[in-house]
Amino acid sequence: MASESRRGDVESTESDAQYDHGYVVGQDNIEVLGLDIHNPVFIISALVVIAFVALSLIFQTEAKEFFVTLRPWLTSKFDWLFLLTGNVIIATCLFVAVSPLGKVRLGGADAKPEFSYSGWFAMLFAAGMGIGLMFFGVLEPIYHLQSPPLGVSPQDVDAARRVAMAATIFHWGLHPWAIYALVGMALGLFAYNHNLPLSIRSVFYPLLGNRIFGWPGHIIDTLAVFATLFGLATSLGFGASQAGAGIEYLFGVPMTLGNKVLLIVGITSIAVISVVAGLDTGVKRLSELNMILAIVLLIYVILAGPTLTIFSTAAQASVDYLAYLPALSSWWDRPDIAFLHDWTSFYWAWWISWSPFVGMFIARISRGRTVREFVIAACLVPLAVSVLWMSAMGGTAIHQLLADGYQGVAENVTNNTPELALYKMLEPLPYGHIASFVGIVLVIVFFVTSSDSGSLVVDTITAGGKLEAPVPQRVFWASFEGLVAIALLAGGGLQALRAAAISTGLPFAIVLLLMCVSLIVGLRRELRSYGS
Repeated sequence: MASESRRGDVESTESDAQYDHGYVVGQDNIEVLGLDIHNPVFIISALVVIAFVALSLIFQTEAKEFFVTLRPWLTSKFDWLFLLTGNVIIATCLFVAVSPLGKVRLGGADAKPEFSYSGWFAMLFAAGMGIGLMFFGVLEPIYHLQSPPLGVSPQDVDAARRVAMAATIFHWGLHPWAIYALVGMALGLFAYNHNLPLSIRSVFYPLLGNRIFGWPGHIIDTLAVFATLFGLATSLGFGASQAGAGIEYLFGVPMTLGNKVLLIVGITSIAVISVVAGLDTGVKRLSELNMILAIVLLIYVILAGPTLTIFSTAAQASVDYLAYLPALSSWWDRPDIAFLHDWTSFYWAWWISWSPFVGMFIARISRGRTVREFVIAACLVPLAVSVLWMSAMGGTAIHQLLADGYQGVAENVTNNTPELALYKMLEPLPYGHIASFVGIVLVIVFFVTSSDSGSLVVDTITAGGKLEAPVPQRVFWASFEGLVAIALLAGGGLQALRAAAISTGLPFAIVLLLMCVSLIVGLRRELRSYGS
């Protein structure tokens, strides 16, 4: 338990003196009906989420109108804040990695990693963006090919193809993983090196001191709970829509709203079983299964698809990504306002809303890693995988359209049925229906790992930083993640999912900007204990 030892703190340093907070993890908790509740974070979060689910299901028409209006208003008014936040976080992570601060080790100078590299990478990647890669890996490159960003003409096919791949990788590359890395580094530093609760509030100790244990900290943690729940619900909604579309495509089972609800209930039930089993048993094993299935599908597409084209696309896309990065990262004088608002602003808000979840989860599995190792692993390795994945999935779809004249994917994008994009890309490949079935299984397993990982994180926050809260508490949050996804699908479908991610990501963007400052201050103080 974090409250029982310093867990790797170095002895008698200035750093220790400055963080001698005297706080014991769980000291403010109360036990109610078998739950270990951190008051008032659990109570406020639970009541608001319950009220949201109930109102969204009761007033579905009004909820749909609200969400459809909310999303474009937020993305048009606050696009600058989302992009600024992403750019500042990238700069912060780069500075930390190349500076002497990078040698600080999460858990103290003598801490050892708890997981092997293979297990660590599997859990990190499965939690980070598995469902999203499945949903958008084929869809997004084709969409941008038809409607290129940055003012590129769709008639200039070569330029459109290059900017389409660059824009796709931009959305799934350094920026999202830097956001996750920031939160993970900060949480690992203050929880493992300074015996603070594994909760978002702890990151702000250098700025707020012991006030993190009062209402300022309660507000930060409550925002983190909302961001995590609604950001995760967005992914679960996408996953349910894609899995349902695949089931209808392969087996002819109509995917009505009722059937989507049943699908979410069934998959959430599996997630509950996994989360009860715990991190080392349920989550780790499912994450490794995810990794195996994803590798199998990736290798299949590379071998069955246009192999040489895929590798040349990956090489060209890497260069184009860096070339277009400055233009795509700016928010002023853009000739592609619709792209900026509908895609980049949404993505950045989504990644920001996911950051408490992914950041805390990778912090839990990254004790013993140096900060430099952490940044490289959490940013560059997923970037390389994303480039290869998008080049295989999206590159194959583009090749099918431009070289073979196959319209399957393009027609689905045009007809606004994005859930079918993956399966339509696989259809003309050898044994495409078998590959589509593997795709459905992979989406479902990603769904489960995202749900159980997210519920463990929300559970930790609402238990005041305790790593092992009671089983009923885990079941409560895992169940309500599914209910929030159902409420959003019923109250507006994919538009509601996007709106939810953006609305919770907005306030948390400010939290992350302040987190950059707090992390640098904390690392500088920690570095003094290394004799530098």
